[in-house]
Amino acid sequence: MSHHVELRRENFRTTVDGRPVDLFTLRNRNGMVVRVTNYGAKIEQLLVPDRNGTLGDVVQGYETIEQVMNGQASMGSFIGRYCGRIAQGRFLLDGVEQHTSVNNPPNTLHGGTRGSRFRVFDARQLDDASLELTYVFQDGEEGFPGTLPVRLVYSVDEDNALTIAWTAVAVDKTTVANFTDHTFFNLSGDAGASILDHVATVNGSRYLALDATGAPTGELVDVTGTPHDFRSPTALGARIDAKDPMLAQGKGYDLHYVVDKPAGALAVHARVLHPASGRTLEVRSTEPGIQLYTGNFLEGKAPRDVGKGNTLYTRHSAFCLEPSHFPNSVNVPSFPSTVLKPGQWYAGRIVYAFGVS
Repeated sequence: MSHHVELRRENFRTTVDGRPVDLFTLRNRNGMVVRVTNYGAKIEQLLVPDRNGTLGDVVQGYETIEQVMNGQASMGSFIGRYCGRIAQGRFLLDGVEQHTSVNNPPNTLHGGTRGSRFRVFDARQLDDASLELTYVFQDGEEGFPGTLPVRLVYSVDEDNALTIAWTAVAVDKTTVANFTDHTFFNLSGDAGASILDHVATVNGSRYLALDATGAPTGELVDVTGTPHDFRSPTALGARIDAKDPMLAQGKGYDLHYVVDKPAGALAVHARVLHPASGRTLEVRSTEPGIQLYTGNFLEGKAPRDVGKGNTLYTRHSAFCLEPSHFPNSVNVPSFPSTVLKPGQWYAGRIVYAFGVS
């Protein structure tokens, strides 16, 4: 059985930091619906059909802006200026040491204390199926150098795909940028149910080794013979309790994979199937890597983990697939560069394509 809460726009209409917040609805002609608030550019609802044509809500989110602001900070968010961890909250840029806001000691995580997850974007609905969101990262914001305006377009098409496309440009100084989307998925349509029965394929033969603080060291590890090998379809729960230092440290999967594809090409990063409902998700992106996270720090705690319909968001009740450049690239010269010189653009996209099997 699938049922979903009707989100009410008036529950999101307010002012934060002196800027108007709202809830926007995107839809196609096949019944797909995506609801987004411009606070953090967060996806709060995503309705797609199962194999019987029944619409279900396949993302975790909240019913009111107050719940969003007291909730899981990353849930549904567009993450910038820099997603993932920056080791020790520092890096060298043009020979000068930069110090960024340490919000996940000893590291900077997901853009710092008030990264884009906590910011109000300017929003303009372009048509029924697309929304433009803009934000300007200021020089010095969270310790990052340089002014960096970003334009996002969220759009849905008639094939039940949601595309998140971004363009950003370094205006006045050399800077760094690394963006991703942090939607929490549960393809069953029941956001409180375990996702360990979901069957995942990840197009990555290597993952980024992490230090004890969760920051990438620069070493790439072959997935062969490890619980992290998802090159053939495997249930998320099949090996999640295996004895493995990365699984122990992350309390589940929380690793970044090097995607096996040409640099810059829009290609398939991952696929997920929920066998019972038949819903499928294919993740495509231009980015060189993807983070797989299995909701290890959802704890069913009020108010943070109480979502739509008073659903408790408990451990492993959602998964995230976050395409991006590699975390901590600013400190690892061998990783694809995230540096932007003045006048240089950073453009990318993530496509979440839904279907049924």
